[in-house]
Amino acid sequence: MMVLDECPPYPASYDYMKQSVERTLRWAKRGKDVHNNPAQALFGIVQGGEFEDLREYSAKSLVEMDFVGYSIGGTSVGETKETMYKMIDYAIKHLPLEKPRYLMGVGSTDAILEGVLRGVDMFDCVMPTRNARNGTLFTTFGRLNIKKAEFKDDVTPIDSECECYTCKNFSRAYLNHLFRAGEITYFRLGSIHNIHYYLSLMKQARNAILNDNWVEFKKEFYAKRSK
Repeated sequence: MMVLDECPPYPASYDYMKQSVERTLRWAKRGKDVHNNPAQALFGIVQGGEFEDLREYSAKSLVEMDFVGYSIGGTSVGETKETMYKMIDYAIKHLPLEKPRYLMGVGSTDAILEGVLRGVDMFDCVMPTRNARNGTLFTTFGRLNIKKAEFKDDVTPIDSECECYTCKNFSRAYLNHLFRAGEITYFRLGSIHNIHYYLSLMKQARNAILNDNWVEFKKEFYAKRSK
């Protein structure tokens, strides 16, 4: 469960962002004070835009309130990837290591890996299912647009390295046909694949950390996508 927060637009002035952070902190305290469900984890949300001192102030204030976990919000709202990574850096170094850190609304694979590298534990995004509905499928070798005519007679699976239900049972040609026919079965099969892809990516990232070969894992990830 997330506390109520304001996610300001990008860009926003320093004065506006400061007022917004104060508002979010007031809401966080009120939410924490009345939260009484022991079966539900309540997270605070760090805001502050691209301003390092406001991110630090927001994070430290929430840590003083002692939440079960902490979210980093206000990223992926129109800023560049470089600015987004700075926002994460500004916030996460002030959040406790022993509690989960959650990056809100970020779902591109490169941003996920950069987030993990910085210490993020959790992500959420509509990208797997939204992209599937629009014909874009994620693979080990990059994105694949199943709408293209080149897949009309392609009997191979979406991703030769994927073990999902869709890849084990259906070809690119069949999925291309389903999509072009507007058949609802495609949306289910495409979503199954994309969600499986993301779960597998996170499993691989976790294993790479545990096996102390993160650098090699990241290099291999990008090398396959460039082929």
